Amino acid sequence: MKDFLYRIFCGFFLGISIFAPGVSGSVMAVMMGIYTKLLDIVANPFKNIKRNIIYLFPMGIGMLISLVLFVIVFSYLFETYKKATYLLFMGLIAGNLPVIFKDAAAGGFKKRYIIGILVAFGLAVSVGILRLNAKQVQDYESVSLLFVGLCGALGGASGMIPGMSVSMVLMVPGIYDYMLHSAKSINIPVLLVFGAAFAVGMVLFSRLTKYVFKRYHGFAYSMVFGFICGSFISIYLGLPKEDPNFNWLIGAASLAIGLAISVLFVYLSKKFNVDEIGKNDCCENSEKPRLTVKEKE
Repeated sequence: MKDFLYRIFCGFFLGISIFAPGVSGSVMAVMMGIYTKLLDIVANPFKNIKRNIIYLFPMGIGMLISLVLFVIVFSYLFETYKKATYLLFMGLIAGNLPVIFKDAAAGGFKKRYIIGILVAFGLAVSVGILRLNAKQVQDYESVSLLFVGLCGALGGASGMIPGMSVSMVLMVPGIYDYMLHSAKSINIPVLLVFGAAFAVGMVLFSRLTKYVFKRYHGFAYSMVFGFICGSFISIYLGLPKEDPNFNWLIGAASLAIGLAISVLFVYLSKKFNVDEIGKNDCCENSEKPRLTVKEKE
């Protein structure tokens, strides 16, 4: 029962991360200790399908709850208290940086990891700059379902890369506001096309992601660390210059709440014995050591 409730909790924050600008759902999964399991399921959705459905069902409940709350509550917060809400999510993301760095250095930190950190940092900042320069779709009637599908596939492909934000990726082609509007108005055709394309993009790209993270564990997670650090710059660049409802006391409180929730995630993952990422793949070697004859006996 505890595990069931925890996965509802995980699904809730994963759902929010899809719509919250600058927040990476895969980073949320990393922080909650479920990333590796999700990657395995997405890469092979029809393997052990009954067990996968049982595992994902409570997360689906949590995502549905978060979708409704985001449309009602978080969309209001982003419109009214945008800076404070961004800071809340920055705190939520920041809390798991030590965990990510620990996973990157699990097999010993190597100098080449610094290259991975810098490249990923630069990529995350570049995505943030592209988001600032992107023009959102204004004429909703002119948006074709083909374009929605292509954007959905792009979002799904980026969804399993730790540090990448689906909403931020959707902002680059300018479709983010349109999808948020479609969710609020419950535009079934648009949501179905986007969801189906998102799932296909995620499944197809997850196998490559799984291979990279298993074969080059330390280097891959060093890039995750760089992505997360760079995402702070990206989110900061997206903060509104003027916010009449913001003051630094509210900002500090929002940041502290985000950090507290992040710490809570770490505590709950240990409390409910959730598998940590990389638990079985802590070294950069795709092959496990072979057993000798004596060991087999």
